[in-house]
Amino acid sequence: MNWRSTWSIYKRELWRFLRTAFQSLLAPVLTTCLYFIVFGAAIGSRMPDLGGVEYAAFIIPGLLMLTLLGETTSNSSFGIYMPRFTGTIYELLSAPIGVAETLVGFVGAAATKSLILAAIILVTARLFVDYSIAHPILAIGYIMLVAASFSLFGFILGIWADSFDKLGIVPMLFLTPLTFLGGTFYSIDMLPKPWDTIALANPIVYLVNGLRWCFYGTSDVSIYVSFGITLGFLAICTGIIAYIFKTGWRLRE
Repeated sequence: MNWRSTWSIYKRELWRFLRTAFQSLLAPVLTTCLYFIVFGAAIGSRMPDLGGVEYAAFIIPGLLMLTLLGETTSNSSFGIYMPRFTGTIYELLSAPIGVAETLVGFVGAAATKSLILAAIILVTARLFVDYSIAHPILAIGYIMLVAASFSLFGFILGIWADSFDKLGIVPMLFLTPLTFLGGTFYSIDMLPKPWDTIALANPIVYLVNGLRWCFYGTSDVSIYVSFGITLGFLAICTGIIAYIFKTGWRLRE
């Protein structure tokens, strides 16, 4: 393992994030404030407690996941697309750097950025509602696991895209709608039949509920299923990227 190469990639990706930190951090804060004003204050005051959790606190894991999925995917896809667009990807391909070093560097930077965003969102949420985290260590670990998975997914998206327009297709047309329909603002048990069963086909449901369990010890699905699906998605993305580097698909074109 060439840790010097890993550190170089990690530092470059993190510095790219810090160069636009104001925009990257201000947007999640404003979005979180708006969601709490609309859903937490206006609607939350009329909602009963869900699983013994106040509604304004109930939506925190969903809002956190909504931001993490979008930001992690976008940052990662843009991070690998730009070297392809400018042609500097050949420097990476010709350097004595393996797939493992490349992935650890990109994923490590994505996990770091996700933890920074998560901390800022949680501090912002504290301004609107009092909450406590039942399993803080598991919450941090799960956030990093989701960040790693969607960093790899964004990596694949950035390699697949051949234009700036395509970078936004998957996040805008698929990822964001699935997150809104994934129990971000409601419990799956609140849905009438058969929609409660159909909703379980949405993979984002398991991500949101996995984080919700880490926060409050309660969720609509088993925490073991949530962890299993997240780990499976991570393994699939890792396998796809290993195949891409082995075959050079879209990297050497």
